[in-house]
Amino acid sequence: MLAGAGLAHGGHCGAPRLAASTDGLAAELDADLDLVLTHALGGSFAYPIRNTDRSIGARLSGRIARLHGDHGMRDAPIDLQFTGSAGQSFGAFLASGLRLALEGEANDYVGKGMAGGRIVIRPPRDAQYVACDTPILGNTCLYGATGGELYAAGHAGERFAVRNSGAIAVVEGVGDHCCEYMTGGVVAVLGRTGLNFGAGFTGGVAYVLDLDRDFVDRYNHELIDILRINNEGFEAHRSHLTDLLETHVAQTGSVFAQRILDDFRDFLGKFWLVKPKAASLESLVETLRRAA
Repeated sequence: MLAGAGLAHGGHCGAPRLAASTDGLAAELDADLDLVLTHALGGSFAYPIRNTDRSIGARLSGRIARLHGDHGMRDAPIDLQFTGSAGQSFGAFLASGLRLALEGEANDYVGKGMAGGRIVIRPPRDAQYVACDTPILGNTCLYGATGGELYAAGHAGERFAVRNSGAIAVVEGVGDHCCEYMTGGVVAVLGRTGLNFGAGFTGGVAYVLDLDRDFVDRYNHELIDILRINNEGFEAHRSHLTDLLETHVAQTGSVFAQRILDDFRDFLGKFWLVKPKAASLESLVETLRRAA
């Protein structure tokens, strides 16, 4: 590469600062939505996406934060509909006011560091596979998220919601180390988990559907307790879980989540509530209020 090609002055330790790419989907979105962002107009737009399109949403979120603050477009949201396979870091550092919907699948780091907004991932309409049994997003998704929502009609990979401190998420299965070092937020897993669930989990709440009755051997026992929510005194949690399922169905069209709602009494006894050992049930109810 020629000296200075694709670079700009202002870097550190003698290295020039990288300049934003002038082509690709991120640049196209930046140009197409210039007036929408500048004047906080909101609207709905659709684009194809492919796995070379990385960090889609991050550049837009930066502009929103600079122009209107982190939550300045919450009342004038931009809905972006994508079709295809998203590259790494889809929806990373997402700001309030951006709502990304993907029909297809996404790679690793979906929603990394997201602070607001919403991400929805659902299978293609003509998919021949069973969505609830199929991976639809990669590893280390929601890493370090502080807010926002994620709904995915399918499985996530390993290290889902690690260091999550405020995001709300519903997925239909996860790999190992889910909710590791989680300090806040809500995660609902409508299916099988990997090993070491909740290591270092000190805040927030999780719901896990344990159809195979083996979750007791798959979670980390050091800092968390698991409780059945079909017992007396858990009415607020049952209502909260129902709300999450209804939102998940509305956003993703999940057939499996709709089945859970239709037969909720049969499924209810198979859900675990996951909470930090140090948290009282009363404090969890307050957590649900804040999440709402």
